[in-house]
Amino acid sequence: MKVDSLVALSEKLKIKYSLNEPMAHHTSFKIGGAADIALFPESQQQLTEILKTAKENGIPCTVLGKGCNVLVSDGGIEGAVIITLLMQQIILVNETVILAEAGATLASVCRFARDNSLTGLEFAYGIPATVGGALYMNAGAYGGDMSMVVKSATSLNKNLEQICRKNEEMDLGYRKSVYEENGEIVTSVVFNLEVGDKEKISTDMEAIMAKRKKSQPLEYPSAGSTFKRPEGYFAAALIDECGLKGFGVGGAQVSEKHAGFVINNGGATCNDVLTLIENIKSVVKEKRGVTLNTEVIHIGR
Repeated sequence: MKVDSLVALSEKLKIKYSLNEPMAHHTSFKIGGAADIALFPESQQQLTEILKTAKENGIPCTVLGKGCNVLVSDGGIEGAVIITLLMQQIILVNETVILAEAGATLASVCRFARDNSLTGLEFAYGIPATVGGALYMNAGAYGGDMSMVVKSATSLNKNLEQICRKNEEMDLGYRKSVYEENGEIVTSVVFNLEVGDKEKISTDMEAIMAKRKKSQPLEYPSAGSTFKRPEGYFAAALIDECGLKGFGVGGAQVSEKHAGFVINNGGATCNDVLTLIENIKSVVKEKRGVTLNTEVIHIGR
């Protein structure tokens, strides 16, 4: 695909870019073929210019943060991949309100909140996502999720108009949001927190991180929890009960530490992961009568 117009724009506005960029370098699974071009905007203005130029030239765009909940095809991604990690500003709006750009990591926002003695985000410490990605899927853990702490957010719609939505307009549910449905691109998020004790916040954050390290296979590339929680069950327990811990296809494997994680045990391809996921779903359906749905999003050619 011709991406000359995006190269010219990037050089004009001094936007970092890379041609034929392997997506394995930009996803937590460490899997995925090349994108025709990867671009790294530093501001909403640069992001808008990229999207405008791509639209004018018929170049499809995919927006990623840390690539933590995606599985990219071995054939890569057609067109442009816009990676928001350089849009990372975090500011204190007032005593209890934080504004973070979409590319800021959740961990950095958690640390910023702690440093300003603000409580409410402790649950998110260790969720390996950017703010934009976390809101897109209403990320959560340990009894909390984004719906409990987000006040409002700014996004760009398909006409590149800036939209500001309040929490109640985001349709935040279990691993879903309005952004998933309407294709808007989140550019910044406002968090509403409470004043707390800095030492207690820090202690709680470290306890949550220790719990993650003890129970999850963080030493292997993965996309986090592979499956959504089926109503009335836990996906990991169902997979474990079916004797699938350690079961693998190629370089993809069900973690022996936490059955809810499919890991890249070394050299896994997208096809390995997809085949393993289908095998898991088939066995769980046959043995337990429960249909598993993936939390991981498969994208690309």
